[in-house]
Amino acid sequence: MQSLTELDLDGKVNYWLHAHLIDLGLNEGSAIVVKVLFFVFATLVIGFITNYITKQIIVKVIETIIKRSETIYDDYFVEHKVFHHLSHLAPASVVYFLSNIFLADYPEVDEFVKHAMLVYITITVVRSLKAFFDAIQDIYEHMPYAADRPIKGYLQVLKIVLYFMAFLVVISIMFGVKLMSIFAGLGAMAAVLLLIFKDTLLGFSASIQLSANKMVSVGDWITMPSHNADGTVLEVSLNTVKIQNFDKSISTIPTYAMVSNSFMNWKGMLDSGGRRIKRSINIDMKTVKFCTPEMIEKYRKIHFLQEFIPMREKEIKEYNEALIIDHTIPVNGRRMTNLGVFRHYLENYLKSHPKVHKEFTTMVRQLQPTEKGIPIEIVCFTIEQASISYEDFQADIFDHILSILQEFELKVFQFPTTDPTAVLGE
Repeated sequence: MQSLTELDLDGKVNYWLHAHLIDLGLNEGSAIVVKVLFFVFATLVIGFITNYITKQIIVKVIETIIKRSETIYDDYFVEHKVFHHLSHLAPASVVYFLSNIFLADYPEVDEFVKHAMLVYITITVVRSLKAFFDAIQDIYEHMPYAADRPIKGYLQVLKIVLYFMAFLVVISIMFGVKLMSIFAGLGAMAAVLLLIFKDTLLGFSASIQLSANKMVSVGDWITMPSHNADGTVLEVSLNTVKIQNFDKSISTIPTYAMVSNSFMNWKGMLDSGGRRIKRSINIDMKTVKFCTPEMIEKYRKIHFLQEFIPMREKEIKEYNEALIIDHTIPVNGRRMTNLGVFRHYLENYLKSHPKVHKEFTTMVRQLQPTEKGIPIEIVCFTIEQASISYEDFQADIFDHILSILQEFELKVFQFPTTDPTAVLGE
């Protein structure tokens, strides 16, 4: 048997305790059992003390200092319990190193305890880093540029890589295989891994494109008919984009679909301060005619035509006099039409309306006549962007148009309805 001076620290502790137990009158078997129980108890006590000091003193002191600091960003590390997770490393490390001392005579048990502690330490590191990434995300989301350039997808990729590496490390520890050997084996499984992580890889590529090109951000209003989505973007992550539709339902769209399929982002409209109205009304062509003197006198009294009528009369008169037009035939020369006057009335009416944006285009134009009449299209921008007020204002405009058509002796084209008397056979 080795002398006490020739043993290392681990052996000295075991030798001294074993010899002391024998001196107390215990036989060899009882001394071993008592020694093991003592080592287990000592390990638990030291681990508990270390855990208490770390969590109840060190971590609380650090969190108190952080909460009293002026900046709010470090509070997120406390909120996500980054230091709490890190505190688990202390007792695990103590148990790992104590096993060399207390279990030197039991190499198999010592190896098992060490492997268990290494797995626990690996899991603790992963949880700590996950909490750290979550805190970084919350800090970033309070930055002014976070809405345009979300980083959640990138952090999710880091988490996936972290979980994958942790899984390989745990396999390496449990089965005693070198990491390089595991990586070499994974090379043969590359095709299978690509298939398993296909959506993740596509989502990662798509999230980079969405962020770099500023295609969509949290808070944007987007419309994607192919996925029945029409609402506000709640979240842009690695694999999905969540949209809260206006009926309060939630649409979940694969991130790569935002790149491969078309969608409409209304952010530009919202930022501009105006929303476009583009709608037409069909006029019955049979009601279009030249204006009579009585009609012109009537139009002269309309507020939005008080400047237009005299100006157009002067313009037409000078043109006809220059060409010496014979006024006895209506087809000769230039004349005002009720449809032309109506168009100018609508344009002046829209330009003077307080809810029409003055800096954007306001236009009333005549489109190609069809079998359904002459389309008169209204193009303008309203300051009302919210859907309810926008639709209400748009309806008010066309209510007004339909009401005043008869003042210009015009009619809306519509398909004739069946005569009720014919249906009843009368």
